[in-house]
Amino acid sequence: MNIIFLGAPGAGKGTQAEYVSEKYAIPSVSTGNIIRAALKNGTPTGLQAKAYIEAGQLVPDEVVIGIIKERLAEDDCANGFILDGFPRTIPQAEALDNMGISIDKVIDIEVPDAAIVKRMSGRRVCKSCGASYHTEYKKPAQEGVCNNCGSELVIRSDDAPETVLERLKVYHAETEPLKEYYAKSGKLVIVEGQEEVNDTKALVVKALEA
Repeated sequence: MNIIFLGAPGAGKGTQAEYVSEKYAIPSVSTGNIIRAALKNGTPTGLQAKAYIEAGQLVPDEVVIGIIKERLAEDDCANGFILDGFPRTIPQAEALDNMGISIDKVIDIEVPDAAIVKRMSGRRVCKSCGASYHTEYKKPAQEGVCNNCGSELVIRSDDAPETVLERLKVYHAETEPLKEYYAKSGKLVIVEGQEEVNDTKALVVKALEA
């Protein structure tokens, strides 16, 4: 089964993609990871991407698609794959279709913006050992102090409310239209993200096996 996971930043699609990857023994293909691998391996498309990156430019869609196509042609994708983080826009989805890469199901993890802001802005990370906490779901024994090493807990810049809201704004403008794109082909399945990760996992499996 070839699957795409959609969802706003902080909706938990990465966690769900990893779970489905393990459950069904199919690789989860993350755009960032495969671009880094292509750069490291010096593939033709990797070298193209490197030229753009070294020039401080965004890697064009056609190069990213080429890297993805190379990755999906590898043996471990023969029985299926999961795309996590791609496509992000309608043109990227169209390019994927034009390359003959077939998709069976598109799982959209839906979580309200307010819940995402609450979830992400509550994260705290130890500045020394990197241990993670949450002001509501995983509190340290002493507020603002790491249980492991006693160092200060901080908010990552990516988790600041204003940053989260900006990322959500970009998502709604650029990526959310993919829901309608895939709904037209009957491939879209919406899964309501739950408070408990395992509850969301159960709904994802139900959607995949329906």
